[in-house]
Amino acid sequence: MLKLKQFILPNISHFIRRISTSAQLRHEESFVHRDSADNNANTPFEFTEANMMRIAAIIQNYPEGAQRSAVSSCVDIVQRQMGWVPISAMHKIAEILSMPRMRVYEWCTFYTMTKRRFRGKYNVKVCVTTPCMLRGSDIILQAVEQATCCCAGSLSEDGMFGVDTVQCAGACANAPVLVVDDDYYEDVTVCDVQNIIQAIKCGNIPPPGPQSGRFSCEPICGPTTLCECPPGPGFCIQPALLK
Repeated sequence: MLKLKQFILPNISHFIRRISTSAQLRHEESFVHRDSADNNANTPFEFTEANMMRIAAIIQNYPEGAQRSAVSSCVDIVQRQMGWVPISAMHKIAEILSMPRMRVYEWCTFYTMTKRRFRGKYNVKVCVTTPCMLRGSDIILQAVEQATCCCAGSLSEDGMFGVDTVQCAGACANAPVLVVDDDYYEDVTVCDVQNIIQAIKCGNIPPPGPQSGRFSCEPICGPTTLCECPPGPGFCIQPALLK
């Protein structure tokens, strides 16, 4: 009769999967609209005559029945006219483009560049993604909050500044990056932040671009390749082929 072997179960902790998680990053705004005193279906909004002409010209770029493709341009025009996009403006866009209101809601809640609440006369955005973080974006954010007198996600008391953090401003080679409305300020330092905010307070718009002196996104230490004149015709070609 065969003897049953005794099986010893190994330590069960060896089979427990080790799971590592990181903190969740959430957008500061809810995707679901909540009526407020200044943002509801009755909030007054009408396109200016000039903007209506712009929208009519944009719609002509699309075939008949596909005018909803102009929704992104219409949302941008609203934001440039008002500084933000209330839900009443979304309704107006849906009416002009003959599309369901829900489709406009979807667009505005998906793209974070759409401001669905007032974010100040000047919206200051600090990039906090990895390249900027490695170059000191946390210190830059602190300098912005101190210079504007408001914390990230809030407004200054006079409504002049609204500070936000963003994920990848798309100028990683020029980190850290500070964006004021449509203007990019790159290679910024704490002193640059103070000078930029102070100039805006005085009614000026500082020249955008790299603040370090470089022209674009070339190496900050200077050119490292193609520093010599290129060789002439016939370089490294066999002599027999030159006959």
